[in-house]
Amino acid sequence: MGRPLMLLALAVALVGCAPVDDTATTAAPTTSTACTKEQLALVTPGKLTIGTDKPAYEPWFKDDDPANGQGFESAVAFAVAGELGFDRTEVQWNTVKFDTAFAPGEKQFDFDVNQVSITPDRAKAVDFSKGYYTVKQAIVAVEGGKYAGAKSLAELKDAKIGVQVGTTSLEAVKNVIQPSADPNVYNEQIDAVNALKNKQVDALVVDLPTAFYVTAAQVEKSKIVGQFSSTGGTPEEFGLVMEKGSALKPCVDKAVDALKTKGELAKIEQAWLGSAAGAPELR
Repeated sequence: MGRPLMLLALAVALVGCAPVDDTATTAAPTTSTACTKEQLALVTPGKLTIGTDKPAYEPWFKDDDPANGQGFESAVAFAVAGELGFDRTEVQWNTVKFDTAFAPGEKQFDFDVNQVSITPDRAKAVDFSKGYYTVKQAIVAVEGGKYAGAKSLAELKDAKIGVQVGTTSLEAVKNVIQPSADPNVYNEQIDAVNALKNKQVDALVVDLPTAFYVTAAQVEKSKIVGQFSSTGGTPEEFGLVMEKGSALKPCVDKAVDALKTKGELAKIEQAWLGSAAGAPELR
């Protein structure tokens, strides 16, 4: 989230803020679903190879070290590895640039984890796992502002909200927050960000990955007021990326499903993307 923070985070922001095509599907290869470690087709026999970008930024990773198991995506990756039968010593990490991960061609990883949204266009070139994270919306305000301390969505009813046109964030503002005045809608995200910076709006609504970037690199003394789930349409999800036709996909899907069923993904999300990351849940 090497390249400078601005470039990497911008890549994340572009992923998160892009209008979502709600026809995203991924094709499951017709392969054996035998998922014992010994039967998996791996890049390196006996090792699970996971790709991600470098630097690896918080809250997705911690201390630029994906192998330490800390940060949301590192924790998810090791949880999936565990479901596949690998212990920590059997996992190795490869550096893979963000846009290279989902480009066509042979991959030097078994799966890649890097906040990659599942889209139909990308699914033509790679396989995605089932979604491991449903992107939530976030409210950003300048510290000390009238709505910076809001503890509920109801407290934002009278706020002047800035949002980008054609995004899931705009849908969330209209359907969930339902402010008393129409939001200020901008053609480009940077225009909405500048409106917050120049105090033309009280708050900005973006997806949570973008909110981390806005507060870290775009608007000084800004904060994430909180995050909330949007309704309506097909939700945007992050998926683990695999080579097109990967025999590993059914097993990775099975692992993600198991982690969801056991509540492990929810625990990891709360631990790394919740209040501890400065993004409390608003209702």
